Amino acid sequence: MTTATASLGPQRRAQLNRRSLHLAYATAGYNLVEGAVAVAAGAAASSTALLGFGLDSFIEVSSALVVIWQFRSRVPEARERLALRLIAVSFFALAAWIGVDAVRALLNRGEAEPSPVGIGVAAVSVMVMPLLVYLKRRTGRELGSATVVADSTQTLLCTWLSVILLVGLVLNALLGWSWADPVAGLVIAAVAGREGAEAWRGKQCGDCAAPTSPNVETPGCGCGPGCTDICCAEGGSRR
Repeated sequence: MTTATASLGPQRRAQLNRRSLHLAYATAGYNLVEGAVAVAAGAAASSTALLGFGLDSFIEVSSALVVIWQFRSRVPEARERLALRLIAVSFFALAAWIGVDAVRALLNRGEAEPSPVGIGVAAVSVMVMPLLVYLKRRTGRELGSATVVADSTQTLLCTWLSVILLVGLVLNALLGWSWADPVAGLVIAAVAGREGAEAWRGKQCGDCAAPTSPNVETPGCGCGPGCTDICCAEGGSRR
């Protein structure tokens, strides 16, 4: 646990726990609507990118549900390790889906019709998601919750997917470049896989070992190998 986290009073900690829960509810609600609209628009336009984006929105819901499950507990910290593993699984599922979908789109070379609705959904997501990322990351870091920080990374990936989808749909509508978004999707799939691996290896802040050397120049939590970045304060140290 970081020094900053340890100094949180019970009232502030409870406030941050409620904020984490409310942000997760907002994420789940928004992505349910976004996913339904994207899947419907994708089916109407025969757009693989839109269908993939819609299903990604439902995976984002699963990450939010993990946070809701954790912070509905009276002691959220007790569920940190399992929550991180569940979020890691959602990262892996996201990477697998995007990767398979992108390869299929490249090989099939299907001609998707222009979708004004899809462009609108992607544009709204590009505006909404960065705000959620900022609020989640700020809350998670102050609270010392690796789960909330990992969930913010999931939302950040959704933001990049929104940008890629928007660019892909616009290029397809204007220039007929149907290959643009699946190529970028492969890059996002690789990033999602890496983030999933980091979340899977991550440890609770309480699991970080104390520094073993008295000669550490900057005092900190002394996280051992495998600890997530949230374990240490900005001025902290690792072994």
